Amino acid sequence: MKIVTVIQARMTSTRLPGKVMLPVLGKPLLERMIERVGRSIMTDEIVVATSIQKEDDPIENLCRDLKVKCFRGHLTDLLDRHYKAGIKYGAEAVVKIPSDCPLIDPAIIDKVLKFFSDGDYDYASNLHPATYPDGNDVEIMSIEALEKAWREAHKNYEREHTTPYFWGNPGLFKIGNVVWETGLNYSTTMRWTIDYEEDYLFIKRIFEELYPIKSDFSINDILVLLERKPDIKKINQKYVGKYWYENHLEELKNIDEYKMAINKKTEH
Repeated sequence: MKIVTVIQARMTSTRLPGKVMLPVLGKPLLERMIERVGRSIMTDEIVVATSIQKEDDPIENLCRDLKVKCFRGHLTDLLDRHYKAGIKYGAEAVVKIPSDCPLIDPAIIDKVLKFFSDGDYDYASNLHPATYPDGNDVEIMSIEALEKAWREAHKNYEREHTTPYFWGNPGLFKIGNVVWETGLNYSTTMRWTIDYEEDYLFIKRIFEELYPIKSDFSINDILVLLERKPDIKKINQKYVGKYWYENHLEELKNIDEYKMAINKKTEH
């Protein structure tokens, strides 16, 4: 099975424009993330999926310099962008990882991908419900299931956020979830994602502290660091618990609270 991991990225994020190109230890944040995702042993190919807007030319230029595949598609219809990227690169399964997860642990990526492969699922994630620190979001779906969602999903938030059609229609798909084997749940108390300036400062500090010592630092290395230096965690603490679905509560009123907490990330 060919697994294509798609990193969705764009320059025109509404809360922190150009965040994917912000510098971390002398390189763009997106490059740092590509490096981490590239450590996944189960991913066959990495594709950065951006839009056709001129503002996103720097992303394509970076991919060219790094010799990483780049797909350009619809600005806001991310379901369309993921599906067409998967088709173009011959994917049998497509992994969705947003570019605002630069601290993602490749071991967690592989854990979700192996779970998906071993269980013969249509869709699997570590977000049903989320237990890992926010910013370790991994979703994988078969190309057949992705095509079904691409054809049948019509609501704006289903198109914009790629995967709500899956968890909103559990009777149509074989769905699985990976929980953190520690039994802990840091999904609502740890924020390792980037939407705001403070998030950038937090992530930058993590890289500065750990990367020079251990370039392939893990989720546990970050947790040990935060335990040792709790001031780092405080940098973006005020944004803990902010998720995209807060803007869609009326549309999601028929989906229970458990399901509302599973697909948290966007590019915005």
